[in-house]
Amino acid sequence: MNIREKTEWIERCTLSENACLSQNTRGRARVEEKCEMRTDFQRDRDRILHCKAFRRLKQKTQVFLSPEGDHYRTRLTHTLEVSQIARTIARSLRLNEDLTEAIALGHDLGHTPFGHEGERVLNLLSPTGYYHYIQSGRVVEILERDLRGLNLTREVVNGIVTHTKGDWAYTLEGCAVRYADRIAYINHDIEDAITAGVLCQEQLPKSVVDTLGDTKSRRITTLITDLVENSDKELKMSQAVNRQYELLHKFMYDTVYLDSQAKIEEHKVEKLITELYEYFCKNPAKMPLMYQTIAKTDSIPRAVTDYISGMSDDFASRTFEDLFIPKKWQVL
Repeated sequence: MNIREKTEWIERCTLSENACLSQNTRGRARVEEKCEMRTDFQRDRDRILHCKAFRRLKQKTQVFLSPEGDHYRTRLTHTLEVSQIARTIARSLRLNEDLTEAIALGHDLGHTPFGHEGERVLNLLSPTGYYHYIQSGRVVEILERDLRGLNLTREVVNGIVTHTKGDWAYTLEGCAVRYADRIAYINHDIEDAITAGVLCQEQLPKSVVDTLGDTKSRRITTLITDLVENSDKELKMSQAVNRQYELLHKFMYDTVYLDSQAKIEEHKVEKLITELYEYFCKNPAKMPLMYQTIAKTDSIPRAVTDYISGMSDDFASRTFEDLFIPKKWQVL
C-alpha cells in the first residue's frame, strides 16, 4: 500500500460508521489521478488553503467595519475558528476530520467586502440575487484558477453551499461545519462587541449565562459538548441548550448586528458598492480579463457581481477612490 492507501485503511478501522470515508467519495466533476500521499479530502483542503480567495479573507470584514485595533476578527480568523471547532466536533464523533476541515476552510470564500452589509447590497443589485454560501460554491467550482475551478470533491462542495441556510449537507461532516459556524460567530462576535465597547458582559441574558456559561470558552465548551452528547446518525443539540443559543442569537441580532455604534459607518457601504457596480456594468472593459470573459460568456451583471464580491475591503475602497475621488494636481 502507498501512503494514501494506508490512510484510507486507518479511516476504515477507526472512523464511525456514520463518517464519510475518503475512499467512498462521490468524486470530482473532472476525473483526476489519485495522489499517492494524500486522500481526496486532504487534497481539497490543500487546494482551498492555497487559493487566492482564501488569502483575500484576511482583509474582509467579519462584523465590525474597518476596526481600529489588531484583535478584532476578520473573515479569515473567523474561518480558522470555525475550522478548529468543526474539527473538535468531528474528532469527538469519529467523523472524517480532513473532509470537515476542507469544508470549514472553504465555507466563506464567497463573502463580499464589508461583511453582511456588502452581501445585502449585492443581493439588491444583482439580477440573480446574491448569497455568500452559493457564491462560495461558485468560487471553488468556477472562478479559481482562472475559471478552471479547484475541481473539489462533491462532498466538499456540498458542505460549502449548505453551511448557512436551506438543506443540510448530506454528510455529517458538512453538518458539523454548519454547527461550528454558528458556535464560532456568536461567541467571537460577543467578544469583539465587548472589546468595541458596544456591549457589556452584564447585558447578556441571565438564562443564557446560567446555561451556557459566563465566558467565551465556557459557552463554546458547553455548546460543543451538548452537540456531541446528543448526536449519533444526526447532529443535534438538546432542546434546553438550543433554546438558549437561539435566545442569545436574537439578543445579538437586536443589540449588535442591527443597532450598534460599531455599525454606524455601514450606510456608506451601500453607496460604495452601488457606485462600483454601476460603473463596471457600464465599463466592463475596465475589469480584469477574467471577468471580461465572464461578461462575454455569461452576462455583464454576473461578471461585475463576481468581481466586486471577490474584492477585499481595502481593494474596494481603493478602487472607489481611484474612480470617484479627485486626485490632487501636482506640478512636475
